[in-house]
Amino acid sequence: MHRLWIIFAQAVTVSVAVLFVVSTLKPEWTGERPALPSVTIQESIAPASVAGGRPVASYSDAARAALPAVVHIFTSKEVKAQRHPFADDPLFRHFFGDRLDNRPQQRASGLGSGVIVSPEGYVLTNNHVIEAADEIEVALNDGRKLPARIVGRDPESDLAVLQIKSDGKLKAITFGRTEQLHVGDVVLAIGNPFGVGQTVTMGIVSALGRSHLGINTFEDFIQTDAAINPGNSGGALIDSAGTLVGINAAIYSRSGGSLGIGFAIPVSLARSVMEQIIQNGSVTRGWIGVEVQAITAELADSFGMASSEGTLISGVMRGSPAERAGVKPGDVLLAVEGRKVNDPQAMLEAIAALAPGRKAGFELRRGKEKLDLKVEIGRRPALSRAD
Repeated sequence: MHRLWIIFAQAVTVSVAVLFVVSTLKPEWTGERPALPSVTIQESIAPASVAGGRPVASYSDAARAALPAVVHIFTSKEVKAQRHPFADDPLFRHFFGDRLDNRPQQRASGLGSGVIVSPEGYVLTNNHVIEAADEIEVALNDGRKLPARIVGRDPESDLAVLQIKSDGKLKAITFGRTEQLHVGDVVLAIGNPFGVGQTVTMGIVSALGRSHLGINTFEDFIQTDAAINPGNSGGALIDSAGTLVGINAAIYSRSGGSLGIGFAIPVSLARSVMEQIIQNGSVTRGWIGVEVQAITAELADSFGMASSEGTLISGVMRGSPAERAGVKPGDVLLAVEGRKVNDPQAMLEAIAALAPGRKAGFELRRGKEKLDLKVEIGRRPALSRAD
């Protein structure tokens, strides 16, 4: 009996071994499939969603919402014909007489874009698009062409407001909020590049708060890689929901075409300027009448300053609000109404934001002494280079 049990155990062991070998080397003989190796698959990140949670496969809805509010602007101005170099030569005039003086005046034309911002026909665009124009014509998205008048201009922010009159209803764009815009957000630029017709390009917000570019007096640009070309100026920069976040204004280019570095004026600044122009015909900014310069490490060392904090007042205009308040050349401006100013641009913006006629607190350093002065804010002269 014991012998039979040993033989049975050995037979079972051999059978199990054979079954293991067969299932490993020839699994199809047993009807089984080989097990797959364990693989972790990372799902692709879902694209940005619009209202309702539907993934964005296209930005056609955003473009469709904004396109009717973006217009083409055609300008023209009279240009004096160049005087003939021999016009004053007696012999030349003997043969040609006064015909050279009676030549018809030439007209120069330009193009750009604009955005309808209200059903009343107000159009926001760049100042450089309509600057010095004698005639302005606006072409709507539906093909209508209407004459436009200039409501007001602000060269220092490069913005202007036009108005058109239409029998039909005008589609106005929806304003977005600059503070909700972030680097990496998708944006669309709409305009009339090179006069080819209404065009939509896509990119992202590359940077926010770009300044010190030397383009405008007041700079707070949105940088984008959405293609912006000549003719796009004054057009709309919109977000993925189709709301206005900026006015296309300038590009960095060595060839005249887009290199992926475009700049747009943020809607917060554009709206503030637009509302002042519509209400008053111009923009009112604060001014105290000083000339300033940045404090470099070398300048701080030469003046014996402990730090480069603040902005150096290099000059004070005679009879200006600053002089009347006791501000002197060589003073260092540290803060305006509690807002620190670390460079001339910050100081310019802080003072410009103050209402003329009010008294504001200025914190200064004169030598080793700190001063607190009250300065009555004046009205900034148009295109003044003094701050």
